[in-house]
Amino acid sequence: MLKDFLFTSESVTEGHPDKVCDQISDAILDEFLSKDPKSRVAAETTVTTGIALVCGEITSECYVDIPSIVRRTIKDIGYKGEEGGGFDYKTCAVLTSIDEQSCDIASGVNKALEARDNHADISNDETLDIGAGDQGIMFGFACDETPECMPLPISLAHKLSHRLAQIRKEKIVDYLRPDGKSQVSVEYKNGKPYRIDTIVLSTQHDPIVNGEKDNKKIQEIIREDLIKNVIDYVFSTQEIKPDCNTKYLINPSGRFVVGGPQGDAGLTGRKIIVDTYGGYARHGGGAFSGKDPTKVDRSAAYAARWVAKNIVKAGLATHCEIELAYAIGVSKPVSILVDSFGTGKISDEALAKLVNDNCDLRPASIIKQFDLRNLPAKNGGKFYQKLAAYGHMGRTDIDVPWEDTSLSVKFKEQALALKA
Repeated sequence: MLKDFLFTSESVTEGHPDKVCDQISDAILDEFLSKDPKSRVAAETTVTTGIALVCGEITSECYVDIPSIVRRTIKDIGYKGEEGGGFDYKTCAVLTSIDEQSCDIASGVNKALEARDNHADISNDETLDIGAGDQGIMFGFACDETPECMPLPISLAHKLSHRLAQIRKEKIVDYLRPDGKSQVSVEYKNGKPYRIDTIVLSTQHDPIVNGEKDNKKIQEIIREDLIKNVIDYVFSTQEIKPDCNTKYLINPSGRFVVGGPQGDAGLTGRKIIVDTYGGYARHGGGAFSGKDPTKVDRSAAYAARWVAKNIVKAGLATHCEIELAYAIGVSKPVSILVDSFGTGKISDEALAKLVNDNCDLRPASIIKQFDLRNLPAKNGGKFYQKLAAYGHMGRTDIDVPWEDTSLSVKFKEQALALKA
């Protein structure tokens, strides 16, 4: 690992057009799973000026009014006509193009290859009821840079974006519109976060701010308000704070009135690095939003995060990355790789043995352990939608099962036995 370097991660608010799509797709998923936990959902959304399109494959025993969910989600985000930045939940067109899940895919998911193998002993083995919904690779990561075991750059970027949305919704700053972005560059010394080098904040705003029409003066007002109400607020609780040499780039484009779906088209799954580790760890390429838990792009990525975090919390490594690989219709991962980047207290091979001995990473087991099908109903019909902005990993504002660290005790005990 490099010892001295700069690393940058970005986050976006829920009003970013791609995040609008993620939230719509996950709101649809929440509704289907709340009514029918065994629903198979692959919902993709795209938005642009005046239109939202939902397409994909959904098989369920229940009916869901998809257009109503789309409009409700857009309204909750804050796009209410000119007041919200041009896009309007009431007047935008909502189009749907939904088919059922392919019977070829369903046959492999309904019964894993192992259960279809005449030589397999499958007596009452529920873990073989589900094969992986697709092939692919998933990564999970954790490190000791923050209490939630996330890399510091993405942790800070999420906090800034979340606060930017909060001051808009609570009218602490009343001229903000829903679209916004943050970016944080952290300087590392000897592999550890050392100082904050650059903070970038971009926010959509009204054309007239505090009665001021001159754009130069508007940007001065925005800079002062965002430093005070966003940056200073977030860093008041951080150990590493901006210093006199930290660069602040506030609305560096100079003006940001047209934004959201009116300013740029959005698409589900186009912010997968924001959803995970901010580029600090590898990514398998699969998006999360709009996918039910049989899709290992989602469920296995959560499981990999859970494993990596418990290894770090056990004190067995300061940085840990887990790679899982699956074949469509097969329940067991075809490979499991542990990489501690040279920070492990025991070898990566020994860490991999701990994972294999203690973690059942077949889709049915992951779904059961984390109760992934029932989380929407247990959370008032809105769970996955909450994850669709500000990251799926390291959340402290939502009770997510893959952030549980109780397995770390067992990891630690067994690692001591391996050493002995």
